[in-house]
Amino acid sequence: MAIVQSVDILTPVVNDPYAFGRIAACNALSDIYAMGGSPWCAMNIICFPQEWAENEKQEHIKALLLGGKEALDEAKAVLAGGHTIQDEEIKYGLAVTGIIDPCAITSNDSLRPGLSLVLTKALGTGILATAVKANWEGADEDEAAIIASSGRLNASASEAIRRFKLPAATDITGFGLLGHGLEMAKASNVTLRFSAKALPLLPNVLDRASLGLVPSGCYRNRSYYQNHVEADENVDELMLLA
Repeated sequence: MAIVQSVDILTPVVNDPYAFGRIAACNALSDIYAMGGSPWCAMNIICFPQEWAENEKQEHIKALLLGGKEALDEAKAVLAGGHTIQDEEIKYGLAVTGIIDPCAITSNDSLRPGLSLVLTKALGTGILATAVKANWEGADEDEAAIIASSGRLNASASEAIRRFKLPAATDITGFGLLGHGLEMAKASNVTLRFSAKALPLLPNVLDRASLGLVPSGCYRNRSYYQNHVEADENVDELMLLA
């Protein structure tokens, strides 16, 4: 056996601190799962303003850390400590170590012609998170959708990778489907083709995007990949942001 390591950290995507802690932990664990590994141990990384340690917001920190710990418990990984940093904005994540068969490591550079892409979760988390931050009408519904999706472990996907010996996988996060897809395509020297109608979206994503509730990172992503992507004229331009 061998070990694989990764680190990931998030700013809040929902208002509920417990849910955010769980989402951040699931996000960090997904890098290990995407390689076909099993999480073994992890260390917390949390940033928060100094005054949070001195007032009632201590309870928010406790709830956040509990959410992360319970996600680790579900993943059967051990929390081995962590580190705190004084910062103006709350941030939380994990440094994760996993175990893996060195002869069966799944990577993002092993695509080959004829493979089908399977998405394990719906797209549009960043757009819904923008609506939540703006406290837009229906924000509670959007937050619930984020929690249900992003707070779910990708353990079953990792099991499928190992069971079916899948050659390639990636964890779709801040660069979106097209950004991560382009990364895989370049590394594997192939072209990816998506059916826009077949792509799963979280509820209300296109409605929120049509109102301009789109994070700035989506536009930066589009600027990066637009010269490498061809879209049919009947594809909704908002799909290129989701």
